[in-house]
Amino acid sequence: MANELEIKKESVVSLVENHDLGNIIKLLVNEIHLFDSFIAGTTHLDDQSVLEVVSVSDELTLRREDNKFDSNAVLVLMNDGRKLGYVPEKDNVIFARLMDAGKLLKAKVTKKNKKGSFTQISIGIYMVDF
Repeated sequence: MANELEIKKESVVSLVENHDLGNIIKLLVNEIHLFDSFIAGTTHLDDQSVLEVVSVSDELTLRREDNKFDSNAVLVLMNDGRKLGYVPEKDNVIFARLMDAGKLLKAKVTKKNKKGSFTQISIGIYMVDF
């Protein structure tokens, strides 16, 4: 996958974000709430400090991952690219199919609970429609 062309749809909005046109385009963007879930794999992160900075209402990036353990793997990332974990395997099939078909999905943090050394992060998953 390293030599493949990657098209980032979210950059369409960000290109005009600081332009007068940006306000018009933002009005045309519709976020469709699809599902509520949580972020899996947070205990296996190399950089646990990311769990300290993520907070409720943060928007997160979802990206497909070529993963030998799960062919439908969907990564959950901070907007700066730091990995938070995955959409749980039991929930990811439909989201993987939508993303593979070119749909733009994102997530928003809805809850964050610290339980001892474990941090549970609940998310809402949205399809961005133009």
